[in-house]
Order: sequence, then C-alpha cells, then structure tokens
Amino acid sequence: VNQLVVGSDGTVYSASDDETVRIWSGEDGTHLHTLEGHTDLVVCLAVGLDGTVYSGSDDNTIRVWTHGGDGPRLMRILEGHTDTVWSLALSNDVKMYSGSSDSTIRVWSAV
Repeated sequence: VNQLVVGSDGTVYSASDDETVRIWSGEDGTHLHTLEGHTDLVVCLAVGLDGTVYSGSDDNTIRVWTHGGDGPRLMRILEGHTDTVWSLALSNDVKMYSGSSDSTIRVWSAV
C-alpha cells in the first residue's frame, strides 16, 4: 500500500503496487470496491468532497473515478506528465494539482 486517504464520509481508499485503488469501509475495514485501469503501480490519491477519486500512477496518468448507482466507474484519464505522478492535491474541488518526476506541476480542472 503506497498511500491511504480517508474521504469525508469516513470511507478509506488505498493506492497499491498491484495497479489498483481499493475502497474500504472506514467502520469495519470491509473491502467494498476495486478500481482497475492503471497499467503500473498507483502511488498517490486524492478524494473530493463529492467522493470523486483521483489516482496518480507510475504509468504517468491520473485517473478520475466517480460513484454511480452501480458503484465507482472510470470517468476520465488525464494525460500530460511524462514520468510518474507522485502527488495530487485538491483545491476546493475546483482545481487539482499534480506533481511528477518529470519536474512539473500541472493544474487541472477538478470538475
């Protein structure tokens, strides 16, 4: 597990070397969902107030996951970095910032 983030509702999110993001119950630790799509290890996470999940990876992408009626699903893939995305930060759920081994910080719309 590379990073843990707790959502505003107490749900726990984990980023892992197995290329997944896993969602866990914050109350009893029960595994709820697995988000698959990255092609390399997932190293960082951010979670918006609305439950939108942002995952950064060694595959140089950020994936944006939203909760639907049937559970979480991939909404967007953000490309632009040329090396590992190591850090993500949200600003009032309007902007998302990403930091990468390519020596850049990028600003993205979080909506």
